[in-house]
Amino acid sequence: MTDQPNGKLESLTIFFPCYNEEGNVDRVIRAAVAAGKQVTDDLEVIIVNDGSKDRTAELADALAAELPEVRAVHNRPNRGYGGALQRGFNEASKKWIFYTDGDGQFDLAELPRLLPLLETCDIVSCYRINRQDPLQRKLNAWAWGTLVKRLFGFRIRDVDCAFKLYPRTLFERITMQSTGALIDTEILAKATNLGYRIGQIGVQHYPRTVGEQTGANLKVILKAFRELFKLYRDIKHEGRQTTSTTATRPGTPSPHQAS
Repeated sequence: MTDQPNGKLESLTIFFPCYNEEGNVDRVIRAAVAAGKQVTDDLEVIIVNDGSKDRTAELADALAAELPEVRAVHNRPNRGYGGALQRGFNEASKKWIFYTDGDGQFDLAELPRLLPLLETCDIVSCYRINRQDPLQRKLNAWAWGTLVKRLFGFRIRDVDCAFKLYPRTLFERITMQSTGALIDTEILAKATNLGYRIGQIGVQHYPRTVGEQTGANLKVILKAFRELFKLYRDIKHEGRQTTSTTATRPGTPSPHQAS
């Protein structure tokens, strides 16, 4: 739930994985600072430059020098999408962590809409309304989502939607392994296994106007499948865990997911 009487979060980290996003990083980071200030008085914004080959690193450092809420970290070499997310979650220092992609396909002004769900849930996992991606990418996402929901018992409409709000306590309790496209599934599976309640809300999705998508190549897909079945074995081995105290998470323990 929100931490303050004014309905704001006590503190918040917003971070972005960025790979070759020189055309997007400036406007996206400025939008994040504006949106973050609406929901907290204690904000940090982290740019995770994942080994970009364009001017993303230069622009990220310039933004960090200009804006006191912003800092930039750099993966050298590129660590992949999951590796970039891991870096962001590990760098985050605030009580809540929100992440989205650095490609500008979401409206950061929708961030305040997530907060009411924290009254009854511990995590907010959004889904894309009218997803603006090529048909083949949407078909791949549907097939992947159907598979992981069946494997892990999810009721998540859009597992890989990059518009999520987490409590930092979750990342103090799990170890992330994926360095590829499986990262969202891994985090949600481990959160579900620990009894975190997951709320869902739709957000608008917009066409990419600058830069190129990199997540649908064959190498990325094959890596995701290898990691998927390892994760499935690990989760089955661990079995379902429960939380006996509210001290380790922001909400009341519950084995179910909200939708």
